[in-house]
Amino acid sequence: MLKDVAEFMEFLQTGLTPYHVVKNVCSMLTREGFIALSEGDSWELEPNTGYYVTRNGSSIVAFKTGELNVRRGFNIVASHTDSPCLKIKNNALTATAAYQRLNVETYGGALYYTMLDRPLRIAGRVIERDGDRLRAVNVQSDFLVTIPSVAIHQNREANDGLKLNPQVDLLPLIGMGDGEDVVGTITHEKDVVDYDLFVVPDTEPYTYGAKDEFLAAPRLDDLTGVFGGMKALIKSNCSTISVCACFDNEEVGSGTKQGAGSTLLKDVLNGIICAVAEPDDAVEELSRNAVANSFLVSMDNAHALHPNHPEKCDPTNRCLINKGIVIKHHANQAYLTDGMSSAVLKNILAKANVPYQDFFNRSDARSGSTLGTISNRQVSLHTVDIGLAQLAMHSFCETMGTDDLAVLVDGLKAFYQTDLRFFGDEVVFEG
Repeated sequence: MLKDVAEFMEFLQTGLTPYHVVKNVCSMLTREGFIALSEGDSWELEPNTGYYVTRNGSSIVAFKTGELNVRRGFNIVASHTDSPCLKIKNNALTATAAYQRLNVETYGGALYYTMLDRPLRIAGRVIERDGDRLRAVNVQSDFLVTIPSVAIHQNREANDGLKLNPQVDLLPLIGMGDGEDVVGTITHEKDVVDYDLFVVPDTEPYTYGAKDEFLAAPRLDDLTGVFGGMKALIKSNCSTISVCACFDNEEVGSGTKQGAGSTLLKDVLNGIICAVAEPDDAVEELSRNAVANSFLVSMDNAHALHPNHPEKCDPTNRCLINKGIVIKHHANQAYLTDGMSSAVLKNILAKANVPYQDFFNRSDARSGSTLGTISNRQVSLHTVDIGLAQLAMHSFCETMGTDDLAVLVDGLKAFYQTDLRFFGDEVVFEG
C-alpha cells in the first residue's frame, strides 16, 4: 500500500469531527515547519515559509509564501472539514423502558439508513471552565454506541421502502438503567459549561476488491480534499503564494463565521497583503491586483458511475473511480467551472501527466452546490470545481479509488507550482 494511502486511512479514522481534523492538520503542518499565526495579531512573513491560521478550532487556512510577491496572485485550494452526522442535544439522555438513548438531531444530509447497526462514537469538543477562563477541549468517548434497526419480523415492509424519522428511529442506544451524565462520562467530571458533541461513524477504513482497487471509509467527502490539498501544499516548491483553505459547515450551507461563506479566506488573503505591503503601496490597489491574478480550485468529491444504477449518470459524461481528477460543470453555476477555468486546469494537469475527466449531472437531476460558489461571494476569483469520483456519497461508509489519492496530490502540487498571468481573455503560464 502506498504510504500516503496508509496515512490517509489513519487521517480518516482519527478525524472524527472538524475539531479533530483541524488538530490533525495542525500537527501535520507543524512537523513540516509551518508556523502558527493568530488572526488577532499583525503578521510578519518571510519568503519561502509555511504558515497557518485556524478559526473556531474547526477551519484552517495554510499557506506558503514563495517569493512573497502578492501582485502575482494566490493559488488557492479549498475543501471542507465537516461530514454528515448526528449532533447531540443538551439534556442528552432520553429513556424508553429500561433503555437509555441519546437525543440527537441530524447534521447535514446523510443517508439515514447507513447509520443503523454500525459502530458509532461520541466526539467533538466541550467548553470547560477553569477559574475565570473558558477553554475548548477536543474529546471522544472510549466506548461505542449503535442505532439498532427494527427486525424484519416486526417491520415486514422494511424492504419495500424504508422511511426513518430522525426523532424516533435515529436515537443511538447508549446504555441500560438510569444512565450516567454523558458529558461527565467522556470528560471525567470536568467543569463543563456546554459542548458541541456529535455521534459519528467509527468504521475502520479498509480497502477491498480483487486488487484492492477501492477504499471504503466514513468522511471521504471531504477529508479527501483536506488531506490531498495539505499534502500537495507541503510537497510543493512554489514561487507564488499558495493557499490551502479548509472550511467547516459546508454540509449545512457554509453560513457561519468559519464557513466558506464567511470572511475567513478574504481575511487571510488581506492579512498576507498587509504583511508584505511597502509603506508607499496602495493596499486596496495591491489587493485588487492580487485577486485578479488568483485562481481557486474548489475541491469536493463527485459522483462516480454506479455499477448497479448507471442510469443515474449523464449519458456521455460518466466518471469512473481510479480514472483521475473530476472537473465538475453545471450550466446554472452550482459549480463555478467555466470553459476558461476548466481549460486552465486541464492544461496544468496535462503538462504534469495527471489524468482527468469531466462531470455533468443528468439534465433532469438536481445538483448540489459546493465551496466555489459560496466563497466567491466574499472574494471573486477565477474558479474551477473538482473532486474525485466516489460512490455512496453521504453514507456513513463511502467508497473511492485507492489510486486516485496520489493522482489528486500530484495534480494539486502541479497547480501550486504553476505561475498564472491573466490578461483579459488570455492566460499565460509561467511555471
